[in-house]
Amino acid sequence: MALKEIVKKDAANAYELVVTVDGEVFEKAINKVYKKQVKSINIPGFRKGKAPRHIIERMYGKEVFYDDAMQDCYPDALYEAAKEQGLEIVAVESLEALEAGKEGFTFKTSIVVKPSLTVEGYKGLEIEKKSTEVTDELVDEEIEKVRDRNSRLVTVEDRAAENGDTVVIDFEGFVDGEAFEGGKSEHYNLSLGSGNFIPGFEEQIVGHSTGEEFSIFVNFPEDYQAENLKGREAEFKINLHEIKTKELPEVDDEFVKDVSDKETLDEYKAELREEIAKRLADEAEKDVDNQISEKLIALAQEEIPEAMFDNQANDMVRDFEMRLRSQGMDMKTYMQYMGMDVAALKDMYRDEAEKRVKLRLVLEAVARQEGIEVTEADLDEEYTKMAEAYKMEVEKVKAAVPAESLTEDLKVQKALDFVKNNAVIK
Repeated sequence: MALKEIVKKDAANAYELVVTVDGEVFEKAINKVYKKQVKSINIPGFRKGKAPRHIIERMYGKEVFYDDAMQDCYPDALYEAAKEQGLEIVAVESLEALEAGKEGFTFKTSIVVKPSLTVEGYKGLEIEKKSTEVTDELVDEEIEKVRDRNSRLVTVEDRAAENGDTVVIDFEGFVDGEAFEGGKSEHYNLSLGSGNFIPGFEEQIVGHSTGEEFSIFVNFPEDYQAENLKGREAEFKINLHEIKTKELPEVDDEFVKDVSDKETLDEYKAELREEIAKRLADEAEKDVDNQISEKLIALAQEEIPEAMFDNQANDMVRDFEMRLRSQGMDMKTYMQYMGMDVAALKDMYRDEAEKRVKLRLVLEAVARQEGIEVTEADLDEEYTKMAEAYKMEVEKVKAAVPAESLTEDLKVQKALDFVKNNAVIK
């Protein structure tokens, strides 16, 4: 394989290559195609699948296997030609065979390659770190959450429904006097103020008492999922059976014994302080990382091929599909349930895909400019961590994760650590 010609096109990161595949490589590819296809070829005088190659070529032409053989050669030939020039292909826009024969074949291709950015300003980034102070208010908030989880609903009979209550209702909806599908339920438990129903529904139940029968009137949103109800006014007939309110436990030593392994409220608060302190520290650290990432993304000023954003979004869709499968759901079913298609999902990932690509390119530039390297010890340590995490043998992990790609990932991580260590965190 040899690169005959390389031309930089007007578009950013676009090249046109003319590549030659030598006769020996082409011959091996032709023979591989022949062995695969001969099984389904019938030639008079020969048993099916037993016709010699030269007989088939004499009958159908010497070029009979050329197209498939060239298809077999393209990936490696293109990869080697690009690698020779230090180019990393992110998209192939066209492939065209120019000539072919016993001495090999030549093809022309238009490619888009990964840019090699040059970045400045990544040292001394100013970062504002979030407070990690554990206040009495934060401790009280945590206790209130625990109280809420340990609350119980009790029936209220001496007052009307209030926001925050749970009401048990029968309801039936009508549009233009006609009942519509899905608009009816009996003994439904509805938390007032939850926003689970369309705007105006829950608010109009507030103020009514147990045993009342009444009507409320609402307008369905213009973007409502049911086409026949979009923007329509509806009447709902309501029968209010029961009002229930949340009863919270008292915060005392008995409460503490019920919800923890502590004996007193003071001990429990001390434990909560430790937990909150750890959570705040983790959140603050993640926020620092996020701020650094956003500032690094902003340094990507050079033009980046759209194909890279597209490829990243496709990868994210595939990752999402794998997660669905791990949960026992297929993509088609999920799409039908959500009322969307793969294109819409990909579009949803677009902004995040662009950020990931830019951040990676900037960090690769930092690693390159700072001469960051990955040692064999670094690789061994990472392979060991992965083996422990996935409960696999180290050698199997090495077989599944190429050292070359892991090396690049570790360089990026080291570059991020370098930027973080050189940031001004206030």
